[in-house]
Amino acid sequence: MEFKDIVLQRYAVKKFNGKAVPEEKINELIELVRFAPSALNLQPWRIKVVTDQKLKDLLRPAAFDQEQVTTCSHLLVFCADPDYDSLINKLSALLKENHIPDEVQAIITGMAARFAGTMSPGQRLAWSQAQTYLALGNALNGAKSLGFDSCPMGGFNPDEFTRILKIPKPLVPVMLCPVGYAADKPMPKLRFRKEDILF
Repeated sequence: MEFKDIVLQRYAVKKFNGKAVPEEKINELIELVRFAPSALNLQPWRIKVVTDQKLKDLLRPAAFDQEQVTTCSHLLVFCADPDYDSLINKLSALLKENHIPDEVQAIITGMAARFAGTMSPGQRLAWSQAQTYLALGNALNGAKSLGFDSCPMGGFNPDEFTRILKIPKPLVPVMLCPVGYAADKPMPKLRFRKEDILF
């Protein structure tokens, strides 16, 4: 499928048919998410994958009773990670493991440390959230490219999701991405005209 077709055919599914997506397809999807764009390659996101039906049933009230949560095959909970000290340490280890020259390692990690050092805790979280949306974009288009469907969902209670899923601090759930096979039909895709988004 051409990328243009993926973008035009993808839509926010409101109800899935409950059929399980094969695990190998989910693993392929996670690989696509793993290679999402990331400023300074810090990748400040983590994903909790929920497949247990009883757990999805518990989560549904915390998602304003939206049935995508309980009819999907897999529920991906995208969390922002604002712990930049740990992220920089992980990046440093990754650079070492891949035999990046020491001087290049120093430049990259130094730039990341200076960047993170200018931000308040609130700004770090906001930046991580923005980066997490980039990863979500790969999940949405990636699912369609692999032959199944998805829905971006911001309508949920992050505190309740944190409690029910025992999400460790400092991770903050920011978006849900249920995936599976659609049981509904897409509405016409309406967007503003090109002239309305360019200025």
